[in-house]
Amino acid sequence: MKYETVHGLSVPKIGFGTWRIGGESYADPKADPASLTALRTALDAGYTHFDTAESYASGHSEELVGRAIRETNAKRENLFITTKISPEHLQYDQVLRSCEDSLRRLQMDYIDLYLIHWPPRAALELNDAFRALNQLVRAGKVKHLGVSNFKLKLLKQAQSLSETPILTNQVPYRLPDKTYVENGVLEYCQQNDILLTAYSPVKFRNLPVNKTVRLIAETHAATPFQIALAWLVAQPRVITIPMSLDPRHIRENFAAAEIELSKEEFKTLSELY
Repeated sequence: MKYETVHGLSVPKIGFGTWRIGGESYADPKADPASLTALRTALDAGYTHFDTAESYASGHSEELVGRAIRETNAKRENLFITTKISPEHLQYDQVLRSCEDSLRRLQMDYIDLYLIHWPPRAALELNDAFRALNQLVRAGKVKHLGVSNFKLKLLKQAQSLSETPILTNQVPYRLPDKTYVENGVLEYCQQNDILLTAYSPVKFRNLPVNKTVRLIAETHAATPFQIALAWLVAQPRVITIPMSLDPRHIRENFAAAEIELSKEEFKTLSELY
């Protein structure tokens, strides 16, 4: 596995996203067997970064992540756990309560990376949220802070309010979507030691049949999805968190970190559409 190292911390280039683990917006117990199989497969394959949120399956995703880790006897100190606080919980006391609830569901003593999941509904809420988030870091319940779905102006504001470096901005970034290139977020992150965490990294309807991607995939004896992940991995300060319930795809996603694209291949993919 390749890593990005920022502020003395090494984070895997490819982690495991958990949207749809345990359900979607609400818990779905019928999904538990497949969800636990996916998580155990990911742990067995070597994933160490797991990304979840209090809103995923109404917190049930966090419960299953914690359960899979305990049942596989994975060492907590070898893992990097990310979870997120919802925008409706950004008042000071709500942030503290949400963190305690996430720790309880995960059955862990600390969170490696705690993100604000979506921009606040009111500008003043960001000040209140970071007052609590800074307190959580000082108390050792959270190791690192970050944001998600923040555009450049709000990202800079978050930096000014955080007592510790903002570790990441988690945003939708994939072939051929260049929204966060065009709005300046990617370049800013790369220039300021902030990880850009690409979520939904293969959510491109034509990816499996795109001729350019397929030709490059054939060259590397890989799938088009692996090439899309390899393109992200090749970029400085970019990490990604693909999700799958299919054990074969989970392993393929993990292996994509080892694909070395040529400069010409990377350029061709970057200019797609």
